[in-house]
Amino acid sequence: MSIVRFSGTVLGSDDPGRATRAQLLSLLFNEGWDIYNSNGDQKITLNNIEKKIIESDAFLFTPGATLEDMFKAISIFVGYQTLDPHLVGKPTVILNNDGSWDSFFSVLSHLEALGTIKQDHRKFLLRANSAESVIGLLDSANSQGLPNPDREKVNVTTLPEADEIIPDHYNGNVCVFCSATLEDPGYLADGEAFGRTLAQNNMGCVSGAGKSGIMGAVVKGSVDAGGWTAGSNVPHIIELEGLPDGLSQFWLRDDIYTRMEVMIANSNAFVLFPGGAGTFQELLALMIFKQNNHELMTGKPVVIFNRKNAMEVGFWEPLITLMASMCAPDSFVIVDQLDEILPSILERFENKSAAC
Repeated sequence: MSIVRFSGTVLGSDDPGRATRAQLLSLLFNEGWDIYNSNGDQKITLNNIEKKIIESDAFLFTPGATLEDMFKAISIFVGYQTLDPHLVGKPTVILNNDGSWDSFFSVLSHLEALGTIKQDHRKFLLRANSAESVIGLLDSANSQGLPNPDREKVNVTTLPEADEIIPDHYNGNVCVFCSATLEDPGYLADGEAFGRTLAQNNMGCVSGAGKSGIMGAVVKGSVDAGGWTAGSNVPHIIELEGLPDGLSQFWLRDDIYTRMEVMIANSNAFVLFPGGAGTFQELLALMIFKQNNHELMTGKPVVIFNRKNAMEVGFWEPLITLMASMCAPDSFVIVDQLDEILPSILERFENKSAAC
C-alpha cells in the first residue's frame, strides 16, 4: 500500500483546517492510500527529515501554510532539482484553497524569472484548489511520472583531504548561502569580492562547497586571498556541481539537511546572496531556528543581500515580503550594497559584546 505524508499541525478542535483535513483523510483512505502524520503531531527536524522522505511515497501539504510547512515543501523541490535518489517517482501536492501558499509560490515564480530556478515549479509542486482534486493529481502523477529536471552530472573522482583548523586569530565564520548556477559576471564578481573581504578581515568563509556559480566565486575569492574556507556537501549534489579547489575544511554529509546543520553549527553569521530554491530553503531553516530559540542560532545575525538589478528591483523582494509577514522584525537585516554586508555583521557582533 502506498503511503502519503501529510504536512501541518492540528491546533485543537477549533482549528479551521480540521474539517478539510478530515475530508482529505476520508478521500485518501477510500482510494487505498495509507497516511503518515494524519494527526499532525509528528516532529520533523533536520536530523530526521530525510528518513521521513524515505518512508513516504507521496507528499501532501495542507492549507494554513507555516514556515515549517514551506521549509518541507521547498526541501522536497530542492530534492527533485538535485536528483535526490530518495525522491524518485514521489509526487507532491499542495492544497491551497485558502491562499496561504500564494506568497510561497510568488517567491518561486520570481526566482524562475531571474533564472536561478531552471525548472517550472508548478510541474513538481502540484497545486490543488479543492480536496477532491488532490486525488486526481496524485493519480495523474503516479501514472505519468515526474518531469526530468534536466541536470547533467560532472565527473568528480576524489574528495578533498581538508581538515585544517581555523586560525586562532580569526574573528569567526560567515556562512554564505547563494546560487551555484547563476553565472552573470556582475554577481560572480560580487561573490568573489565578498570572499576576499572575509579573508582580509580574518573571518572564515563557510559555504555549500559548490564549484560553480556565485558559490564557487565566493570560495575562490577567499582562497585566493589566503583565507580559511570551509564547506559541506552531499554525494548526489557533488555529482552535479563539483567541488571547489582550496578548501581548508570539508564536511561530507549524507543529505542536504544535516549538511545545513553542520554549516549552521560552524558559523557565527549568515549572508544570503542571490540564489535559488536552495537558498530560499536555507533562509527558512534559519528563521525556524530563530523562532524556536534554537541554540545553534543564538546571537547569530542574518543579512539578506537584496542586490538591485538594472531596473532597481531587489533580488529578494518577494522573499523579504514573505519573511516580514511571518518572522519577528529583528530576525534579519536587509542591505542592497555589497560594501554594507560586513559592517552589518560586525555591528551586530559589537552590540552582542556590549550587551554582555
